[in-house]
Amino acid sequence: MSTDHSNTALVQKAVQGDREAFNKIVQRYRGQIYGFIFRMVKNREEAEDLVQETFIKAYRALGSFNTEYAFSTWLYKIATNNCIDHFRKRRLKTYSLDKPIQSKDGELARDFPDTAQGPETGLISREKTLQIQKAINSLPEKYKQAILLRHARDKSYEEIAKELDLPLGTVKVRIFRAREMLKKKLKEQLRG
Repeated sequence: MSTDHSNTALVQKAVQGDREAFNKIVQRYRGQIYGFIFRMVKNREEAEDLVQETFIKAYRALGSFNTEYAFSTWLYKIATNNCIDHFRKRRLKTYSLDKPIQSKDGELARDFPDTAQGPETGLISREKTLQIQKAINSLPEKYKQAILLRHARDKSYEEIAKELDLPLGTVKVRIFRAREMLKKKLKEQLRG
């Protein structure tokens, strides 16, 4: 029995207002969501805050959860969107010239490199990151789920097959197709 099947009853209880059921959901997914977010933001405090926000948003949106889909997919989608919002806000703060960033790890120097490189370099790399996130988000759900498990969570094909309860061949095909779609979408974005 996969985790998502055992989640159905918990999710139904949580939707009906059972806080204990939601707490069990949080305990079940907290570590995975933290690992996923930490790999994106690479900062423990930010990751903790984003995990907290993800579960708050999930709790508020429980009523809109469609039980035809895997609960984990829905939760990762909320976490992904949360990270994208976080990067957008951080980018805006980074380029506020009248309010420079205070950073121990020299982030300020990387954001404003010497004039030979030009201050737009950091912005361009952030734009690329956002374009990639946007392209991933626009993939059909089954492909997005496979590509996030493979690249954002560093799962092996076997682990993904087990987690999604799918044959190994199906997982490989989905990841291959997801990569092809991403290449195409990113080429289109570069042209546009």
